[in-house]
Amino acid sequence: MRMMVIALAFAALASPAAWSHGDGAGKSAPHAVKEQKPWGIAGDARRARTIELRMGDDMRFTPDRIEVREGETIRFVVRNGGKLLHEMVIGEPAELHQHAELMKKFPTMEHGEPDMTHVKASQRGEIVWNFNRPGTFQFACLIPGHYEAGMVGTIVVTPNGKKP
Repeated sequence: MRMMVIALAFAALASPAAWSHGDGAGKSAPHAVKEQKPWGIAGDARRARTIELRMGDDMRFTPDRIEVREGETIRFVVRNGGKLLHEMVIGEPAELHQHAELMKKFPTMEHGEPDMTHVKASQRGEIVWNFNRPGTFQFACLIPGHYEAGMVGTIVVTPNGKKP
């Protein structure tokens, strides 16, 4: 039984989609399964409009408000101008808050989803996301202390037929 637990733990650590905040920084999860979420689904970079964001040790994203149309695919190029590790995670406010609370308890928690990227100092990361659901969503840095300091932005997805 003990050997099986060790083997399962090793398999989980070796998984390409299981990254800690220190590993795989600068990339979204390339092997993560596409999963429909309330704010959309992983997109195809060939059909994407690029939006550049900057983040830094002032605990802010620039811009901190983004408007897109329902069905639009966005390639976020996220540049970390600071000296600290930062991340961008897209989601609904309640889910991001819950994830931030969990990160306080487990700051080296392993995860890697296509709606997030971890970016080392002076590096860049990317997320390609299809916003196939209208609504108002957020993006945030959930590294302990960063979210609480206000490192949050808003994404407004306008329903088809309306201008953002």
